[in-house]
Parts: sequence; structure tokens; C-alpha cells
Amino acid sequence: MSNLSNRLIIFDTTLRDGEQSPGASMTKDEKIRIAKQLERLRVDVIEAGFAAASQGDFESIKAIASTVRDSTICSLSRANDRDISRAAEALAPAARKRIHTFIATSPLHMEMKLRMQPDQVLVQAKNAVRFARQFTDDIEFSPEDASRSEEDFLCRVIEGVIAEGATTINFPDTVGYAVPELFGETIRRLRERIPNSDKAIWSVHCHNDLGLAVANSLAGVMIGGARQIECTINGLGERAGNTALEEVVMALRTRSGYYNLDVGIDATQIVPASKMVSQITGFAVQPNKAVVGANAFAHASGIHQDGILKARETYEIMRAEDVGWTANKIVLGKLSGRNAFKQRLQELGIELDSEAEVNAAFGRFKELADRKADIFDEDIMALVSDEQQAQESEHYRFVSLAQRSETGETPLAKVVFSIDGQEYVCEGRGDGPVDATVNAIEGQAASGAELVLFSVNAISNGTQSQGEVTMRLSKEGRIVNGVGADPDIIVASAKAYLSALNKLHSKIERVNPQI
Repeated sequence: MSNLSNRLIIFDTTLRDGEQSPGASMTKDEKIRIAKQLERLRVDVIEAGFAAASQGDFESIKAIASTVRDSTICSLSRANDRDISRAAEALAPAARKRIHTFIATSPLHMEMKLRMQPDQVLVQAKNAVRFARQFTDDIEFSPEDASRSEEDFLCRVIEGVIAEGATTINFPDTVGYAVPELFGETIRRLRERIPNSDKAIWSVHCHNDLGLAVANSLAGVMIGGARQIECTINGLGERAGNTALEEVVMALRTRSGYYNLDVGIDATQIVPASKMVSQITGFAVQPNKAVVGANAFAHASGIHQDGILKARETYEIMRAEDVGWTANKIVLGKLSGRNAFKQRLQELGIELDSEAEVNAAFGRFKELADRKADIFDEDIMALVSDEQQAQESEHYRFVSLAQRSETGETPLAKVVFSIDGQEYVCEGRGDGPVDATVNAIEGQAASGAELVLFSVNAISNGTQSQGEVTMRLSKEGRIVNGVGADPDIIVASAKAYLSALNKLHSKIERVNPQI
């Protein structure tokens, strides 16, 4: 492997594969916000979506391609002319663009999913790469379910697509079946067996079903010679998720003497990216999550605390500030003016499209400051996200709430909310104040949806912290997440439920391929 480059490409697929988590679908504006943060993070390649999946995905990719200039923008496509043409059209405004095409190569997938013979798959793969070359020289090819594919057939397919002009070969562990040593050795053998393997950069894309996605990815790099890792913020993704960008990057940084690989990521943007993705998708980060979890740099043991006070290196292998953790410093209060608020938005990387949006966000900030003395960065991010979510989905909108709950009595909630601008006053009872609130809203909305997840997280520290509530609803096979934030947990719950109802009402159709 001595002839390999020391440069490792970070390919982020939060906006495509990460969005395949149940309920994690994002609006165009939310995707643009995340894409801009990924650009600040200095991600090399941003897979912005799957252009042929829906008009919404197409428009999102096109908007990101028009906005982001420092990262390569990529669209996924199946191995057919229609998908590839759609991807090329969406990517047209990009300064740097990549088409990522794929087809299944495992016997199981070819027989049960594609209903195709291996020779047919080989021809279609080669034709797809040849067709994509009309639109860009940067072509990535993935043999779907590669880790369960026959090695001889993989050699034929990969050699063929490289000959047609594929510049990146991605080896996906689609179902999370691989283990590190075998995964790395398989890629190494393929690179040795395929005559033109050196004409393409090799990539790895691992799923975390066995908790091995990061380990498999690093084995693919160190044993197999891959020089691109595909990953997502917070390890977001369907089932158990994908390789976590933050874990891969910090492993490479912390053990740089062993890996000896250059990564262009600005690690100080990792935590801001993590918080943004968590707030937008409604997928909370577990406290003990590596690098970005709330407890990642906390020490409860007295021995550990004593060691840290004497010398940080005794129990910490990374510095919290290096990945973007900062103390919950008070930045604004009720006396802060509009210019100070606008400046803080810029410092946080929050870009609003118009002065009207800035004014609306500032109005919400002043309302929050009247109720909560100390305003933290996390509060600002949450209120802006809440405002943008409300503007994008106006069918249901929260107005006000009153509730009564005491020991021995059935809780009662009175909720005022609007449907297409018309206000309704609803009452409901339940086992607790949240149940009563949901029953009140559902009594009028009559959505028929099933509540499958209710989660509460504190946005910052202390009892004055805003609560961030996630509610996941399921209806007729569709799953959506709604997020609401407020110092009052019951109000946050009402906002979250209405947010989820808005997403159900939007009826956005998606076709999510699995890579």
C-alpha cells in the first residue's frame, strides 16, 4: 500500500442515507442549512440526495448545488438513464459535481430484488457509468450489498465500470454484515486482483447493525487501502445507522501517528453540526455517544476528577474545545438588541433569507427572554429551527395552551391552535398533562396517527433550560418526527405534535434506495 495517497476523503451522506432514518425527512430549507454547515465543516463530498426520488429531493439538490461552492455535491442514482439524467440536471449549478450510481451485485439481491442474471447486471452497470460520463468526469459506482457478493463477480463488475470511467469505487456493507478484518482483507484482495484498480479511488460505506461501522470503515482504509469513508453526522441512518463522521475523524486525529492520514475536516465544527442535525431531524444524541454526547467529556469518578484537575491528559484523549464544545456561556439577554442578535446568528452559522425572517426570529427571542433570563447558543438555534419549521408548514400552528394537573385528579388541557389560519379551542383529558394535550389536539385534528415515540431533552443546563420534545407519528406506513422547544415541557409537547401533524399533512412522497 506504499503507493497510496495519505489524503483521506470524507464523504458525508447525512442528507441522503441519514434521511432514510424513520421520520428524518427534511425540507429543502433544512437541507440547505445542514449543507452549509457541512461546508463549514470542510466535508469533501456532500451527497445531497437522490434526485429521482421526488421533486422535493430534486429541488433540494439543485438548491444545494447552487449554494455550496467549497464541497463537491453528489446525487445518488440507480443504474439507469432516467435516474442519471435527473441527477445531472439537479447537479448542473454545482461548482464541483459527482454522480453516484449503484446496482445490486449479491446473489440474493440480484435474484429476489432485481430479477436479473449476473451478466445482465454487469452490462447495466457498465452502461450506467458510460452514460453518466456524458455529464461529469467524477463518477462513483457502488455494488450494492458488496459484502455478501461473490468475489469473482465483483472483480468482473468493478473492472468493467472502471474501464468505462468510474473514478471512485465504493464498497458498501449495505446490511451491516461485515467484521473489520474480513472486510479490510476483502477490499485488499479485490484491489490486488483487479488489473485497473489503481485507476480509481476506493471507498467504504458501512452500516452499524453490529456496532462495527466505524471499525469496519477504518479497517477498509488501513487493511484494504480505501481512501474515502462515507459517513453521517451522529451516525444517522436507517436501522442502526451509518458510520459516524465525528468518530472516524477524531479517531484519525487522536491516533494520527498510527493512521498517518490527512483529513481536511475543521473539527471545531463537529458539535455545531451534531446539534443542528439533531434538532432538525428530531433524533436526539444519546448522552454517552462518543465525541458529541453530553457526557463525552464528563467525569463522575472522584479518581478521574482528581486526575483531570492535575493534568487533563490523565483521562482525556481529546480536548472538548477541539470538537466544538464550549461552556454554556450566556451570550444574550432580554436587554440585547436586534443587531446583537443578528451578529450572534452569523457567529452560529445561521443564515436567514430575509430581514422579515430575522425580525420574526428576533421577536421569538424577545418572547423567550421575557420567560427565561439566560439565553444560550442552543436556545437560539432551537428557536430559529422552530420558526423555520412553522413557516414551512403552516397548516397547523400552535397559539396557546392552558393545563391543570394535580395529584388525584385527571389532568385537563385546553389548547388553542390554527388550521389553515382558522383558530380552534380544544379541550382534552388524559393520564397526564402531555396525554391530555395530545388528546385535545387530536380531538380536533382527527389525524388517526399512532404516537410511537415521545422523547424529552434539555437544550442547555439547569432547571431553566428549554425542553426539546420529539414526537414520532406513524400513519399508513408513513413515519414522521415533529420537534418542539419551549421552557414549558407541555407547550413543547404541543408544538412537537403539531409539527409532526404538519409533516403528515405535507404528504411528501419518497423513494429511498438502500446503499
